[in-house]
Amino acid sequence: MSSREDETLAQAAVAALTRQLEMMPKPGLPDPRDLGARITRQDHRALRWSAKALVPGLAAMAACARRNGAATPELRAELGAIGRCTEHSMRLAGGGHRGATWVLGLLVAAAAMEPGARGRELAATAKKIAAHPDRRAPRRPSRGSSVSAKYGAAGARGEARAGFPHVRRALDVLAKARTAGTPEPDARLDALLTVMSTLQDTELLYTAGPHGLRHVQAGARGVIDAGGVMSEAGREALTAFDMDLQGRGWSPRGSGSLLAGALFVDSLPVTSRVRAAS
Repeated sequence: MSSREDETLAQAAVAALTRQLEMMPKPGLPDPRDLGARITRQDHRALRWSAKALVPGLAAMAACARRNGAATPELRAELGAIGRCTEHSMRLAGGGHRGATWVLGLLVAAAAMEPGARGRELAATAKKIAAHPDRRAPRRPSRGSSVSAKYGAAGARGEARAGFPHVRRALDVLAKARTAGTPEPDARLDALLTVMSTLQDTELLYTAGPHGLRHVQAGARGVIDAGGVMSEAGREALTAFDMDLQGRGWSPRGSGSLLAGALFVDSLPVTSRVRAAS
């Protein structure tokens, strides 16, 4: 893999994040709709802009993984250092993608280290990388790690160390929905809701507590149980769920980051076929 291919992986990851940002309606999450609130539109534009700041860091992670060639403690430490620099650059550009930096960084590194890996195999490679502790990480606990410790939630680190189960679930939903002929926007929303229905989102735990997390999970399950967003009942449930979260100010950002990871992994076979044909 060349430096050009490292850049291609990084661009593909940011493209996946952008596709997640463009989805609508996303319950409690920023999207392109005009909700009559100026700050919402500004937030969405800022998120799209700051996503571009992830490209250099993600390309550096890909190059680092390709150079190391194995999921070693040294690789994990290097990826952590690059990730922190990437987060700093992203914050300067407007912020909002900390969870996505972690998810996409590990998956991009896995894709660079194992160019032929796809789907569950790619998630397993990312799991091997995440299994090592970040020896250079700041000693002061992050908000996510503090919430994980308080409530016993897996958090972002636990999700990665388990091999990204919610990324795998989202991929399964996408595949099943496409086989059934579900339009792509609806398939992606169903995948997001599936993640949201079971994820122990530490951001939600921090802002809304365990009761709020259960409320969001139940709302997502309600849409799925009503038939998904393609059905009339499911679409009505989605609208009510979205209005509820917007009114409460609860944002399940962890689910959005993991869906972006799934969309990145999902894009790799297409990218591979394009390269093979060129």
